[in-house]
Amino acid sequence: MSLIAKGGLVVSCQARADNPLHGPVHMAAMARAAEEAGAVALRANGPADIAAIRACTSLPVIGINKIFAEAPVYITPDRAAARAVIGAGAQILGLDCTERDRCSPDRWQDVLEEAWAAGVETFADVASLEEGRRAAEAGASYVATTLSGYTDPGAPAPEGPDYDLIEALASAVSVPIIAEGRIATPEQAVEAFRRGAHAVVVGTMITNPRAIAQGFVRALARQTTGV
Repeated sequence: MSLIAKGGLVVSCQARADNPLHGPVHMAAMARAAEEAGAVALRANGPADIAAIRACTSLPVIGINKIFAEAPVYITPDRAAARAVIGAGAQILGLDCTERDRCSPDRWQDVLEEAWAAGVETFADVASLEEGRRAAEAGASYVATTLSGYTDPGAPAPEGPDYDLIEALASAVSVPIIAEGRIATPEQAVEAFRRGAHAVVVGTMITNPRAIAQGFVRALARQTTGV
């Protein structure tokens, strides 16, 4: 039985270093609010945030460890990053399972093995159907559409969720498919379930007040200027 309940909302509690809400105190508060709202799981970045969230909520945590370097893969790119997340208490390890270059010699399959050795579930972030198939065949507990639209540095990300990929993965693999990426409204989340998602992850539109406020400001500016 999977830790992420079918039909549920996973809230991504993350804030970059330039965000006023960056840090474990604020992310733990976000996690508590998400739990009270009825979320079934949380996604968090870095050992400090993960440990703080585990200390104040009872929900399972999908832990990732973003290591930014010259290589494009930065979501839990190696075994050391995985160990830090698992040591902080994450019950599910999230990792990049695309075939892009890494700074570390560790492959994503090696990172999966690190999680298995610790007895935690694995959450494969992919961008394509083929990557999802490979991750499922390798033993990932979940396959998520997190990276769809973000692996080509020369192309802008699409505006909405990748429903086609959700549907294709749900038809092609037997592990639970998690819809993640650009889900901004309850209606989009419902559509993701209709396409076959096991659960949905929402981050920015729940836990990033700055980005939400910027959307309002832009809309009001267009109304004022007519542009």
